Amino acid sequence: MTLMIAPIARRRGDAPALIDEQGQRSWAELESRANRLVRALRAAGLAPGDRIALFAGNSRAVFELAAAASHAGISYVPVNWHLTVDELAHVLADSGALGLFTDTRFAGVAAQALARVPAAGSRLAVCAAIGPGQPAPAGFQDFEALVASQADDSDPPDQMQGGPMFYTSGTTGRPKGVVRPGAGLQPAEGLRLLAEGLMGSLELPPDGTTLLCGPYYHSAQFGWSFYPMLMGSTVVMSQRFDAQQTLELIDAHRVTNVHLVPTQFIRQLRLPPEVKSRFDGSSLVRVWHGAAPCPPQVKREMIDWWGPCIHEYYGSTEGSVVTGISSQEWLERPASVGRATFQTDAIILRDDGSEAAPGEQGTIYMRSRRGIDVAYHNDPDKTAEAHRGAGLFTTGDVGWIDAEGYLYLTDRKIDMIISGGVNIYPAEIEAALASHPQVQDVAVIGVPHAEFGEEVKAVVQPVPGTEAGPALAEALERHCRAALAGYKVPRSFDFRDEMPRTETGKLQKRLLRDAYWQGAQRRI
Repeated sequence: MTLMIAPIARRRGDAPALIDEQGQRSWAELESRANRLVRALRAAGLAPGDRIALFAGNSRAVFELAAAASHAGISYVPVNWHLTVDELAHVLADSGALGLFTDTRFAGVAAQALARVPAAGSRLAVCAAIGPGQPAPAGFQDFEALVASQADDSDPPDQMQGGPMFYTSGTTGRPKGVVRPGAGLQPAEGLRLLAEGLMGSLELPPDGTTLLCGPYYHSAQFGWSFYPMLMGSTVVMSQRFDAQQTLELIDAHRVTNVHLVPTQFIRQLRLPPEVKSRFDGSSLVRVWHGAAPCPPQVKREMIDWWGPCIHEYYGSTEGSVVTGISSQEWLERPASVGRATFQTDAIILRDDGSEAAPGEQGTIYMRSRRGIDVAYHNDPDKTAEAHRGAGLFTTGDVGWIDAEGYLYLTDRKIDMIISGGVNIYPAEIEAALASHPQVQDVAVIGVPHAEFGEEVKAVVQPVPGTEAGPALAEALERHCRAALAGYKVPRSFDFRDEMPRTETGKLQKRLLRDAYWQGAQRRI
């Protein structure tokens, strides 16, 4: 038996464990298939500490593989299925994966990527394609055939704890794998401690129903669905986020918990009134959001609509969940992202490395209470740059902590604008613009200025039906001047039909900046 799944299968054998757009899998079936997959991975030559890559969309098969690897001591790399051939080739080469699992939809890209990295192709022990009713392309074994290759679905011996190795988004360069030392070398019982700790910290109900409506290759989307599954939560998953479909899935499956990002909130709030009025939502216990700053007006509207089940967290792929804040706490402190109530502490440091006083802005550093440190795979320089001594690391975020321990984010250091020697942080300006009723999405960046070095520019995606032009720019400038100091008001406005956001809701500011800095003598 796989340690975490077998007890659930005994309690809830015929109940659904995984539901995707193609069908569902019961707990008894999940246990059997996970056991077979552990044996199949071992038969292919994979050992504790080895890695496999998952280049596939949200599906039951992906979670079955993750469950098997998690009990076989194998690391798995969830890969963004939107990657190009070159980007996937980088991940395969950099990660050293010994197995590759892909959707038949993406097998063409996978095959081309392998051709770009002959060493990766030659070292692969297993290469399987997932696709209902579709034949596996050349070079790939059919996933169902791989499962069926092992007749024995009994308890695999010598179970060890495996886990994910996520690659950071790569918005500032090549993505890097985040490694936690000791992966694949710990007893499988560690999975229980991890899952129980997360479920308790997030206050998720046992034997609930989780909705996964974002890509599992995002660490939060995965953590908020896979680990609840290991504790008995049914996972309902959709391939892509659709605002109306999400409401319908919550009601149809009596979903108890879901992870969302602010852009998804905005799309739901802008649904037609008749669609919103049909939504019940009474099954919801916890709705967690993070990954990007949420405009205060948007959050207030969500709390008014869905009630106090809305909770926010601050964290990262490297630091996991750091702080959390309930609806009631946020209404009392509407700019905070909460207190360090999880397994990681937040510390504010000045540029000289000394600890900042309460209310003083500085760089946010994180430290695990369990002594778990992180490193960037194959990049000791980046690892060293992110650390200040052992166990204290940063992702470059800037903020401050009040006297009661509540954290407030100011911005990311890499997004800071320096104009005439004055530091300007875009997040405050973006929040002001996002509250304007004609703004769908916004990014504030620094662009070259002959005298001041940089000046503030706002790139705005207007609400559909809004005419973009000088009149809107003037209205937005007046709106900013009413809320911000003059030096923070954007000096110019550009308009776009769509902003370059990833599937996880993160804004790729580099793509916006590049257009303005081409030909400049320096780069941000």
